[in-house]
Amino acid sequence: MKKTLFILLAALAILVSFYPLIYFINGKDFGLLQSKNESILSSRLWSIGFYTHITFGGIALLTGWSQFVAKIRTKRVKLHRLLGKIYVLAVLLSSVSAMYIAFYATGGLIPSVGFGLLGIVWFTSTVRAFLHIRNGQVDAHQKMMIYSYAACLAAVTLRIYLPLLTSAFQDFIKAYTLVAWLCWVPNIVVAYFLVKQLEKKNALAGEVK
Repeated sequence: MKKTLFILLAALAILVSFYPLIYFINGKDFGLLQSKNESILSSRLWSIGFYTHITFGGIALLTGWSQFVAKIRTKRVKLHRLLGKIYVLAVLLSSVSAMYIAFYATGGLIPSVGFGLLGIVWFTSTVRAFLHIRNGQVDAHQKMMIYSYAACLAAVTLRIYLPLLTSAFQDFIKAYTLVAWLCWVPNIVVAYFLVKQLEKKNALAGEVK
């Protein structure tokens, strides 16, 4: 069951990682850009922030799931480290730009705070994961990577919840306001329980040794 769920999660992550390409093809006439006013769309700084966020967010989604594959971690160490470095760099660029564009989130203060906090959580957990592995703290690194990728997967859960809630409310703004929190808070809660399971597993392994 766990393997099936992971394969499904990885497949969704890979699929959504290519989603930003649609923005490059369709431009302003697609997705969230349709909800932005012309003053925002004409802002060069905002456009740089938006396209940086979606481009490197896609790269983070595409590479991040591989960090949890045991065979890659143990048998393809160089590949694991390379993909890890790509993931960290992509997250840093995407999360920082996310924190900036969150100030201009559709719907006002509530979604702005929601997406802004998501950016902070994603950035912080990833930096901590990187610092832990640099210091040889493998267990702490694994825990922070769970939180980091849980935040990254907000891109997937957002695209699941948003059309469902928009249909339910018949109001995009209400749906988007809720999704700004729903897309990541439950992910972090799930990550918390996964971390607790990992701690128990590591503790048992220590006792056996």
